[in-house]
Amino acid sequence: MSKPGDQQLADMEVDPSAAAAEKPAVRFSINVLELMREAQMQHGLRQSDYTRYRRYCSARLRRLYKSLKFLHGRGKYTRRNITESTVTDVRYLHIVFYMAERAWSHAMEKKTAGTNAQQRIYMLGRFRKAVKWASLFSQLCSVKGDSRTSLEAEAYASYMKGALFFEQDKNIEVAMINFKNTRAVYEELGKYGSIENQLLCRQRIEEVEPMIDFCSHKLGGSSLQAHELLDTANDLLKAKMEAVLSETRSQQAASMTEFNWLGRRFPITNAKTRVSILKAQQLEKDLNGSATESIAADKKLGIFDKIFSAYHDARSCIRNDLASAGNAENMRDDLNGLDKAVSAVLGLRTIERNQLLVSIAKSKFTKHRDEKNERITKPEELVRLYDLLIQNTTDLTDLVSSGRNKNEEENSFIHEYELKGLAFRAERCFFLAKSYSSAGKRAEAYALFCHARTLTDSALQQLANSPDKALIQDLKSLFDNCRSNSCIEHATGIMEEESVPLKLSKGVSTMSLGDDKTKENKYLLDMLDSYESAIGEPNTKGPCRIAQFPPPFQAVPCNPIVLDMAYNAIEFPSLENRMKKEKKGLLSRFWG
Repeated sequence: MSKPGDQQLADMEVDPSAAAAEKPAVRFSINVLELMREAQMQHGLRQSDYTRYRRYCSARLRRLYKSLKFLHGRGKYTRRNITESTVTDVRYLHIVFYMAERAWSHAMEKKTAGTNAQQRIYMLGRFRKAVKWASLFSQLCSVKGDSRTSLEAEAYASYMKGALFFEQDKNIEVAMINFKNTRAVYEELGKYGSIENQLLCRQRIEEVEPMIDFCSHKLGGSSLQAHELLDTANDLLKAKMEAVLSETRSQQAASMTEFNWLGRRFPITNAKTRVSILKAQQLEKDLNGSATESIAADKKLGIFDKIFSAYHDARSCIRNDLASAGNAENMRDDLNGLDKAVSAVLGLRTIERNQLLVSIAKSKFTKHRDEKNERITKPEELVRLYDLLIQNTTDLTDLVSSGRNKNEEENSFIHEYELKGLAFRAERCFFLAKSYSSAGKRAEAYALFCHARTLTDSALQQLANSPDKALIQDLKSLFDNCRSNSCIEHATGIMEEESVPLKLSKGVSTMSLGDDKTKENKYLLDMLDSYESAIGEPNTKGPCRIAQFPPPFQAVPCNPIVLDMAYNAIEFPSLENRMKKEKKGLLSRFWG
């Protein structure tokens, strides 16, 4: 007879299979690069002794097999495969890793010993074996490892594949793609973590760089095609790389408690806001790093877009917190200050992006059309860009000066960007004068050049003690350009004014009272024997008179009309006897 308590205990029992199903899968973590470098440097590869390293890998595998009791039988050898269900301990992943390392070290041992044809075949076989184990290692880590381990394992497998194709001396494009994938992963991983990890990633990149250069040299003309293939191949790594970077940012954001801006500190309580701000700051470091000069302008614009996206995410999180803050005045003040600071940084990055667009447009302003038929920049486009910069500067200074109690850093920041706004107005006036000059309006262009010169002189006087030497140098160059262009416009205007009476007298001399016909436009094809310009005046927008199109109508003789006058006089014979007669029956004859 069961007791009520026993029944309650039976009801409280949990099915072990259900509990196992609810238990989350264990994700193993391996620092693949650190594990590989430590094993190689301590066991022979510091002296390039691949034989010693291969023996170490074999001994290490033997110890792993024994510790896991993962033996292959006594007497008769029966291989036991490692699958996803087998990996219940991180040491199983170590087995697959050391199998790949042993095959690779054996191949390198044969390579350094000097190979003939038969030994080369054996060496390539060991490289294929290393690729096989490295691919299995990457596959298992993608299922059983965390995101960083999976990414490092994929980079390790890419390196092995690249080494195989490199040694085979065929499919060089594929080898370069794999090497570049490896470099891209370690470049991203080298931005985070400890100093030792960054140093290891840098060393790995330095090992891969000569192989990429050699592949590019061998590809020759098809290197651009390989670069395009690399862009498509990198798409496969973007998801994993983004997952690893977001996870690392989350770990670093845990220690980020404040946002500093112009001497003020604003606390950050929301984890999503911290991650977004940290992502934007890391992108800013990439943009302002030592290698920023080698980054193409298109890639810089792409980085700016990512920075804007990160700061917009942070602002949306802050405003959601403001909506849920209620009547807590201290919290609302902190969130409003943080929102203002993030908006100011966003405005500052917007100005930097527009300045980059201006520099790109200026590089094409003085350039002529080359063999690629690249479109040159018109002065009106630069005027529009400087309008945006003036508006951005005004908005930023209004935002920073909106507070009541401004500190010294905020006042100096406002003064600095007011002077930059004055410099932007001088640049805008200069290119507006260029626009009038290209339209042939000399008086307006001369007046605008003089006004731009005055604005530039005023900005230079106020920036005399400024530490921004680059801006001062740009303004001095603008001052000289304004002076030279105003002199050119003045001289050109006088020359055109002097040539007006000459043109008028020439036109009057060709007038005739008896000829009422308008002057016909002469085309180049009609006056090949005389030297006369068919392009028109240099400052006018009239079309070139090369040939008339559509061509004028020409008189064409029509086909002759033939009149047959004999037709009415001809008498044709009767054909009734040849016509078929209708047969009639008896009744039809009777009724007529």
